Amino acid sequence: MQTLTNPATLDTTIHRRKTRSVKVGNIIIGGGYPVVVQSMINEDTLDIDGSVAAIRRLHEIGCEIVRVTVPSMAHAKALAEIKQKLALTYQSVPLVADVHHNGMKIALEVAKHVDKVRINPGLYVFEKPKTSDYTQADFDEIGEKIRETLAPLVVSLRDRGKAMRIGVNHGSLAERMLFTYGDTPEGMVESALEFIRICESLDFGNIVISLKASRVPVMVAAYRLMAQRMDALGMDYPLHLGVTEAGDGEYGRIKSTAGIAPLLADGIGDTIRVSITEAPEKEISVCYSILQALGLRKTMVEYVACPSCGRTLFNLEEVLHEVREATKHLTGLDIAVMGCIVNGPGEMADADYGYVGKQPGYISLYRGREEIKKVPEAEGVKELINLIKADDRWIDP
Repeated sequence: MQTLTNPATLDTTIHRRKTRSVKVGNIIIGGGYPVVVQSMINEDTLDIDGSVAAIRRLHEIGCEIVRVTVPSMAHAKALAEIKQKLALTYQSVPLVADVHHNGMKIALEVAKHVDKVRINPGLYVFEKPKTSDYTQADFDEIGEKIRETLAPLVVSLRDRGKAMRIGVNHGSLAERMLFTYGDTPEGMVESALEFIRICESLDFGNIVISLKASRVPVMVAAYRLMAQRMDALGMDYPLHLGVTEAGDGEYGRIKSTAGIAPLLADGIGDTIRVSITEAPEKEISVCYSILQALGLRKTMVEYVACPSCGRTLFNLEEVLHEVREATKHLTGLDIAVMGCIVNGPGEMADADYGYVGKQPGYISLYRGREEIKKVPEAEGVKELINLIKADDRWIDP
């Protein structure tokens, strides 16, 4: 017989997985701190002025950590100038260097200048493909080669108090991982664990882990498995979430949300990046919308609005747009716009303010559950603003 749970006893709070704090510049990832928003510039790092401007644009709209690609030694040295120019003309911004393809020398140089270095285990050491099974001896031999090339970077970051992201990509797993585990989340997790163990053996724990894939089910499975494996091994490293190569437009946003949101709802994830094929600035609002919808960060007004029906007493779409345009610059408020009394006070009970059509031609304004006044529809938005001002919660745009 099925046992029914009392809805009043259901816990709706997201309990985040406990992780260590990893400092990246003046930002902390994990350790119970708010989920951090990241993005990546698409300027050529050799373009110093262009890169500085791009980093500043992202930071000014709420991007807390910015990643920059470093494909060569020249790019690594350019980052020193970028970091210096940011400090002189704007402010210090936490920077991450993205290092790929046998990048030991590049990584060592760039570690001097940035706050975190991202490496991809599948590309960090070149492996010649084999046609037969990989033996334990093969794993040991390649593992030793990885350790030799990784150790100097680990020691440099450790001694400078900087961080590393071990960024596994589903599309670029090492040959032996593919041969042994297939194109699977298991291979992604084992790839990350191999690099984590090398870092731990060198007494380095300023690590963030990512396991990105362009297919949402693979990405979600990889992160869940990684969290399980780390918990079983007593590891508490923060996780960086993202669906890589999500595309553009509405589908790119939906795809990213479909991967990131379920994990955050499970308490998995300490920093996120939405990867869409558009200007990097477009990624930031999506990140904050995901976090706000889950109640993990509140950076904008939360609008509660019914979908409209035959009972609606005004043009709900137009009025919601009007209310939003007048109040979207505020933060930390919940504002409900409801078309009729049926869906009004009950459905918007948790809102700070309510705008409800109770009779034709008039709007009832609420503070929480209390109806404050009834005003002509033409004056509804103006009077809503006056109510917010009266409560000293208004800020001029």
